[in-house]
This record gives sequence, structure tokens and C-alpha cells, in this order.
Amino acid sequence: MKRILLVIVYGFLFYTSNGQRPPQGPVSNKIFNPANEGYELVWEDEFSGTGLDSSKWKVRGVGPRAIAYVSEEAVKVEDGLLKLFALKKGDTLLGSAVGTQDLFMSKYGYYECRAQVQASTGVWAAFWIQSTDISKGEDPKIYGAEIDILECFRKLGDDIVSHNVHWAYGPHQQSTHGMQSYLPGVGKGFHQFAVEWTPDKYIFYVDGLKFYEVTKGISQIKEYLILSMEYPNSPEEIKETVFPDVFLVDWVKVYQRKANTVPFESGRK
Repeated sequence: MKRILLVIVYGFLFYTSNGQRPPQGPVSNKIFNPANEGYELVWEDEFSGTGLDSSKWKVRGVGPRAIAYVSEEAVKVEDGLLKLFALKKGDTLLGSAVGTQDLFMSKYGYYECRAQVQASTGVWAAFWIQSTDISKGEDPKIYGAEIDILECFRKLGDDIVSHNVHWAYGPHQQSTHGMQSYLPGVGKGFHQFAVEWTPDKYIFYVDGLKFYEVTKGISQIKEYLILSMEYPNSPEEIKETVFPDVFLVDWVKVYQRKANTVPFESGRK
């Protein structure tokens, strides 16, 4: 019993000291189906072509980011998948990101991707929703929030993925702090990662299972989607990264409430 208590206490101290909440399993065994909950599909990409669909995505933020350089070279669409690479070319580290800014901007709904996270530690796969105005003020209702649907930090464990919400970029930035979802096998193969965003809450799902519900930092403005392979700020953190590594995305889908149920808003900015 003493050993179990020590493990629990150690785990709590490890995660809280790293700005993360202790991991938890799903809070419900019910599989969420957006069609059964009054949602309809309004936008999707199944990456069936031979290149990035420029009517839906742009390579985002080409240039320096953290210790790497975001490059179009690290973004590929082939075999029915979006492939976001972490590459090492000599002394240069290449990262990758795509986004829907100015192409698809929406407010509220159920946002989901089917993807396989990266294999190694150091770099991490991310699926998130971002505001164009997040650094302009501190009220998330007006200026929006960063909604991290998926981040995979292998250092936290192979069966753990993370979620977070940030707002008020600047000296008074706020966060819900990392929410860790524990699901055996989530670090291997393809899984579905989603958030339900409503006017008063965010609910985070993995493989249709509900893990977290938060009511802070709720954005009430249109935002855009991002998929990316991220790097840390310190070279020390990629000592165990195996290059090349890749974040594979099978599809992305966005659902919103049907007009005759709950009001919703979508469209281009």
C-alpha cells in the first residue's frame, strides 16, 4: 500500500511540476457520434490527391520556429495521407505545419482528425485550433483562444496524449494546463482525436471517448485549423529524437449543429 501511494504522489508531483495534470482514463464508456448528437458534416479533407489542396490548406509559418525551420519540403500528401515530417538535413532541422487561415474559419462545432502520432520523443504531433486575434487582448470571448486538441509528448508516456487551452497571449497569458488522456495503445497506429466546442465549454475526446470537459478560455469568434510537427526550444530535448519522424493524418472533419437545432456559425473570413 505504501508503494502504491508513493507512486501516485510521485506521478502527481512529476506532472504538476511540468505544467501538466496527472493522466486519467475516459470519464465515460459511451462513444460519441456527432451525427447522433445533432451535428452535420460541413467541411472535410481526406487527403486523396497528390498534393496539398490549396483551397483548404496553406503551409503555415514558413521560416524559423523554435529550434527548427518550417519548410514546404517537410509537407507531403501521398498514399491518401497528409505527412508532416521532422527532418534533419546536415545541421538544419526542418519542421512542418499546415493551416486553414482565411480558407476555412469557423466557430463552435465538433472538430476531429484520424491520425498516427510521431514515433520518437523530442518532437511532437499537434492538431489545434487558433485565433488570429489571440495576442490583441485578454478576453477569450473577444480575442479567441488556442485550442490544443492533440499534442503527443512521448516523454510523458507512450499511452498518453495531451490537450490544452491557452488565451491572452502576452505577459498575462492564461492556460487550463495540460490535460493528459491515458489510453493503452494510443501511441501506435491510427486514432481519432476531437474536441466539441460550444458557447460555454470544450469537451476533449480520443477514439470517441470523453476524457475532459473545461469551461475556461471559451472563444466566441471564428478560428482556423492547424496540423503540425513541433520542435522544442532547446536542442537538449531532441537528443533521443530519431530522424526522420512523421505525423500521419488520414482525414480531418468538422461538424456543426444543424440549423433547426442549435444555432451555429461557419464560413470563410
